[in-house]
Amino acid sequence: MEQQVRVQKILDDGTAQVVLSRQNACSGDCHKCSGCGAVGQTLTVIAQNPIGACVGDGVIIRSKTAPVMKGALVLYILPLLLFFLGYALGAAWGLGAWIGGLAFVLAIAGVVGYDRRVSAKENNVYTIVGY
Repeated sequence: MEQQVRVQKILDDGTAQVVLSRQNACSGDCHKCSGCGAVGQTLTVIAQNPIGACVGDGVIIRSKTAPVMKGALVLYILPLLLFFLGYALGAAWGLGAWIGGLAFVLAIAGVVGYDRRVSAKENNVYTIVGY
């Protein structure tokens, strides 16, 4: 995943502090959709600086896609899969459909645990790849 950003500060360890804006599905033309109220969010992140970009340069940063896809899989697919698996097992064993709901709740607990673990180690590494 690539995004255009601006270098804010150069750090001593060969990295750069950059400011990026979170992109969302909204095009930003609020007058076209009656003003949804979506607000752009900016983040300050540290990026590897192998090309020697300077303060104020507009650069392109790249991040790995794998952590994002893994998070989407855990967030969206795992709860659904466990719900349907629990529902099928509950129906097959004669325990009722509430087993599916219990499996879903356990999946959500797993998602929360995964989110806390990933947030703690901050595994998204950004690299400046061009101007």
